[in-house]
Amino acid sequence: MIRFDQVSVTYEGAAHPSLRDADFTLPEGELTLLVGPSGVGKSTLLGAVSGLVPHFTGGTLRGRVTVAGRDTRTHRPRELADVVGTVGQDPRAHFVTDVVEDELAYGMESLGLPPAVMRRRVEETLDLLGLNELRDRPIATLSGGQQQRVAIGSVLTTHPKVLVLDEPTSALDPAAAEEVLAVLQRLVHDLGTTVLMAEHRLERVVQYADRVLLLPSPGEPPLLGTPADIMAVSPVHPPVVSLGRLAGWSPLPLSVRDARRHAPALRARLYTPHPASPAFEARGYGGGAPGTGSGAEPLETEKGRGGEQLRAAAPTAPAPAPTPTPRPGLLARLTARSRRGPGDAISGSGTPAPGDPGDPAATTAAATATALHIRRARAEVLHDVNLTVAPGETIALMGRNGAGKSTLLAALTGTLAPTTGQVTVGGRTPHRTPPPEMVRRVGLVPQDPRDLLYADTVAAECAAADADAAAAPGTCRALVSALLPDVPDGTHPRDLSEGQRLTLALALVLTGRPALLLLDEPTRGLDYAAKARLVETLRALAADGHAIVLATHDVELAAELAHRVVVLAGGEIVADGPTAEVVVSSPAFAPQVAKILAPGHWLTVSQVAAALQDPEATP
Repeated sequence: MIRFDQVSVTYEGAAHPSLRDADFTLPEGELTLLVGPSGVGKSTLLGAVSGLVPHFTGGTLRGRVTVAGRDTRTHRPRELADVVGTVGQDPRAHFVTDVVEDELAYGMESLGLPPAVMRRRVEETLDLLGLNELRDRPIATLSGGQQQRVAIGSVLTTHPKVLVLDEPTSALDPAAAEEVLAVLQRLVHDLGTTVLMAEHRLERVVQYADRVLLLPSPGEPPLLGTPADIMAVSPVHPPVVSLGRLAGWSPLPLSVRDARRHAPALRARLYTPHPASPAFEARGYGGGAPGTGSGAEPLETEKGRGGEQLRAAAPTAPAPAPTPTPRPGLLARLTARSRRGPGDAISGSGTPAPGDPGDPAATTAAATATALHIRRARAEVLHDVNLTVAPGETIALMGRNGAGKSTLLAALTGTLAPTTGQVTVGGRTPHRTPPPEMVRRVGLVPQDPRDLLYADTVAAECAAADADAAAAPGTCRALVSALLPDVPDGTHPRDLSEGQRLTLALALVLTGRPALLLLDEPTRGLDYAAKARLVETLRALAADGHAIVLATHDVELAAELAHRVVVLAGGEIVADGPTAEVVVSSPAFAPQVAKILAPGHWLTVSQVAAALQDPEATP
């Protein structure tokens, strides 16, 4: 169905090809997963299938790509529209109309399908993707995840023979992602649709793939094979594979179900009964939370918000800090991150930082929301939300798409005023404080980083950020170098991958040294290595006293980084507590390691590795 014959793609001005010597065939009726680190050419390969590369993007394509027998060199994208359906990383760039139902019908209308067929397919797609309640909604009012489902649905209605998807689940909550993947499975198995999908969250999709196409690194040709064979050599792999490699399991598991069959021996090595309080037993032993490092640090209980909680010994938790420490300390932490081991986590999931409202050492909150209500049009988006964020604390906002996470972040930045209730950030009311004053108090990295990128080069973006923040020249560039190695100053932001743009936007925001940092879906487009760099950066910020609130569907990120998890549903907070307690109790939000090693409360592979090295955690 899809044939690449010695294909290389070089963009204008580039020193090296973005894609080199791609030579493979993808048969009809299979789901192929495209994997590889950020910036290796995955989006270029997908664009070559749809004809967007080089007809739309420019550049030079050598070799030949054929789709259903059509040569993309002689068939422009519009001549492939009845065969290939494409959904890119940014759903907003995909939309043509203003209303959900109109968007679903637009592609069929362009192909001249009869009205009766269009009506039937629209109804089928609304039901398949759970969009029926949104059919009359303006697309601009939808959440990022809802927009992503609409973008996928607008492609499905045309019934293409080939589906090309660039991170289709990146903005979806776990339940919605499973629904989309179930639809794709049905298309593959029942209708013989060929699906080529790039995805960084491999824990969600690798078990569904028939084949995996790996781009190992820039300039290297792709490797095609079975999921098990490719995961054994891939530089990017999900936590279940990392755990299998650590434990020496063979064959490597690709799903939680496969891993649990190997797990009893590993659980026996990890679990040691400990004569402690019931609360300690509920949390688990030997690295039960990221903040406990190797699992050997003493734990003690404390009374605070929400009743009795656990806290780690003082050396492992971020110190209370009403204001951030100077920038050199942060840069030193960023450049030294490579020397840290798995047990050197700065702070931990489920461990309240000193400065938490329940801690006697608390001085002032970084942000508060009290009895917060927000209405949009006639809908109440947030209802009676009460939240306190302490300096040095990292909070993960979780919940299904449309639950109100982005709205809460907007209220904290002051771009949305409360309907009733109160919001304070650093003692100020955000929506009544001039923006130049708020920039040092709060910074937001939005879902779409391009909202912050206006200049023509990375260097120009950094210079503008230094000027806006009244920072020393070169401050932003130093952050970019630490977070995003090997990106030249002259690179245009639009030429960066989605993950690289996100990292650049984060560096721009950090230049202002805001006391409160907000991130909306910060791991979209990030591979596992880039995500690890992000985690180290945010840990360093938390240790410097910055408060961090991130809205995310990435359960692995929450397990690795957050002290607390706050779950929103229907605009209300339905859960608020230490990460280990909240995520393990929820099948939807539990990370892979927690599912595999249940009833233990290990959340990440690094915790398991540290516990295996700790003699006290081994029988």
